[in-house]
Amino acid sequence: MKAVPLPVGSPFVASRVADYIELAKPRVLLLVLLTVAAGVLLAARGAPDPIYVVHVLCGTALVAAGASALNQLFERQSDALMHRTERRPLPGGRLRPLEVGILGIWLGGAGIAYLAFTLPHMLAAGVAAVAFLGYAFVYTPLKSRTTLNTLVGAVPGALPPVIGWTAITGSIGPEIVSLFVILFFWQVPHFLAIAWMYRHEFARAGLEMLPVRDEHGTKTGRQMVVYCLALVPASLAPAAMGLAGPVYLIGALVIGLAFLNCAGNFARATSDARARRMLQASLIYLPALLALLVVDAKSSGVALALWH
Repeated sequence: MKAVPLPVGSPFVASRVADYIELAKPRVLLLVLLTVAAGVLLAARGAPDPIYVVHVLCGTALVAAGASALNQLFERQSDALMHRTERRPLPGGRLRPLEVGILGIWLGGAGIAYLAFTLPHMLAAGVAAVAFLGYAFVYTPLKSRTTLNTLVGAVPGALPPVIGWTAITGSIGPEIVSLFVILFFWQVPHFLAIAWMYRHEFARAGLEMLPVRDEHGTKTGRQMVVYCLALVPASLAPAAMGLAGPVYLIGALVIGLAFLNCAGNFARATSDARARRMLQASLIYLPALLALLVVDAKSSGVALALWH
């Protein structure tokens, strides 16, 4: 008997598409692409070639989606033990491990190849490959072995703007290193806030997050403060290097101190509510800082061009 193809608009097809989209972790992907775009705009010092912007965003999106799919493949058993993740496609039984594994590897490989063949500089593809391998095959396995996984994961997490920068310049300079350091420092309090809010679920799933071992939150709060404190001078480095002007300098200082204050509030009296506020502050801080940096860097570049 000949099989009848399902119509494109059928609920089954729509559900499968939704599951594949969920594998890519759309909210994380959006943040990744935001930081890639910041790297591109800063490297171009003005209006970059739109074709290259499209290429680097598409290629990085494929790489990030592949890494997220493999992350969910490797964590499917722990995901099944947590309320916040038990309905994901793999623990929910809607997708099979083999197809997710093939899809994840294909997406990652296709994204790296796309960057290599569409951009003028191969370095961007190399950086993307490091981020892909680091996230999927180093950070993810370490989550069940050591609380240092947060620091390890912060490395591939801070590489997207480097992909954008190297796509335009073909080199790694002190300016993009400063942005890498900013993202590295930012990720620690961001992830610690999430880990504190879901510490009981992480414990049930056997994931080694610092708040799981830190019953009263003393160490968690201290690390939040330390990394937010380090983030303040790190965020001022682009201005010191001439990448941005006084508008960015003042803005970065103000929002950096506000972010540090949120960390201090959590450290003084740990609670889920204060961890949630810390998480919300982190999601405001990074886009605001990047917007300040890109806008002020661009305006400074225009002003410099007019001066000459």
